[in-house]
Amino acid sequence: MRVVDLIEKKRDGGELSPEEIRWLIKGYVAGEVPDYQMAAFLMAVYFRGMSEGETVALTQAMVESGERLDLSAIPGIKVDKHSTGGVGDTVTLVLVPLMAAAGLVMAKLSGRSLGHTGGTIDKFESIPGVRTELSLAEIVEQAKRIGAVIADHTAELVPADRLIYELRDVTGTVPSLPLIAASVLSKKIAGGADAIILDVKCGDGAFMRTFPEARQLAETLVRVGNRLGKKFAALITAMDQPLGRLAGNALEVRQAIEVLRGEGPSDLREIVLALGAELLVLVGEAPSPKDGQETLSRLLHSGKAFAKFRELVAAQGGDIRAVEDPERLPKAAQVVEVLANEAGYVQGVRARAIGLACGLLGAGREVKGQRVDPAAGVELLAKTGDKVEKGEPLARLHVGRPDRLLEAKKLVESAFLIGPTPPPPSPLILDRIV
Repeated sequence: MRVVDLIEKKRDGGELSPEEIRWLIKGYVAGEVPDYQMAAFLMAVYFRGMSEGETVALTQAMVESGERLDLSAIPGIKVDKHSTGGVGDTVTLVLVPLMAAAGLVMAKLSGRSLGHTGGTIDKFESIPGVRTELSLAEIVEQAKRIGAVIADHTAELVPADRLIYELRDVTGTVPSLPLIAASVLSKKIAGGADAIILDVKCGDGAFMRTFPEARQLAETLVRVGNRLGKKFAALITAMDQPLGRLAGNALEVRQAIEVLRGEGPSDLREIVLALGAELLVLVGEAPSPKDGQETLSRLLHSGKAFAKFRELVAAQGGDIRAVEDPERLPKAAQVVEVLANEAGYVQGVRARAIGLACGLLGAGREVKGQRVDPAAGVELLAKTGDKVEKGEPLARLHVGRPDRLLEAKKLVESAFLIGPTPPPPSPLILDRIV
């Protein structure tokens, strides 16, 4: 078998066998297949696509490239969640302790900020003392002890995905449906959960801008995931404006704490409850999404979910005082308001522009390895449907990089669309794929 033969076969529209795909991935991880040949193969997949069978085989080969998180010795039902990325998307920080409070086990492996989207690990680490770089043994032990973990991806799990993603990122092959599906699913399957809910974002601030694209991805992920022996479901959720009113790292922790206390913005709470309810239905712990949401809502209002979050933070070395009193979380030394240029109703708040502004202010990375400022971000004082007067504050910029303030301010100003009449209401949950 030669790599060039597989490249030519895919280039010409042929279908690779599971053995051919497994051989290619194994060789690439071992360093026997050079980057230039894998790049050519990825470009062939980008243009020619893959059958569902090929996508299943690619996902399986990527899972087999490293170790798996073995949660089988832990009593109870193990669940997981994946989001395709958004702005103000602090769902994981609420959902993990909430599901643990419901009696399930959730060992969530998450990532850092990427492009205009925030990263759960950066957010969680903005709590002083929190440690997210855990070994596989530490993850299993903590999951067994308290039912909740939020950890950084480890090098042992799915090394093929890390290598291939880095190559896709610099070869223009990121937006390929089978490559996206294999990347997402390989990490989730290697994570050891019994059931996984997928939050496929759709809109201006999402990777999938249009509903047809988001639906195609969601359907592919669920079908391929189920063929690989796990229970999958997906919700397609709106990401035309940021979730909640706070975008940044410590700012989003503050917002997560509000929701865990039974308060906080209604849109963030709605997404959390919808995703959590789907997990309860998937594993047979609720007869319907409505029943699941009622159960989880009670856990938020009773304080049990917040108590589990405190336990989670303490288990990973965090300062509980910052959870009990969010005023102790990192704060920006400079806060600048963005004012409305006209009166009217907010027609929309472009999520992508807000996400990019957060990055410029210090909440994200412009180059690999750059340190993020935990206090930086954007606070939205108005959202879609709100009435505003000329000169009224629309947002506050929490500044971590003063040299990028002017650029960030222009982005936030451009994000707000103001018109003379109230906009029609739009749903947060766009579709359900089971």
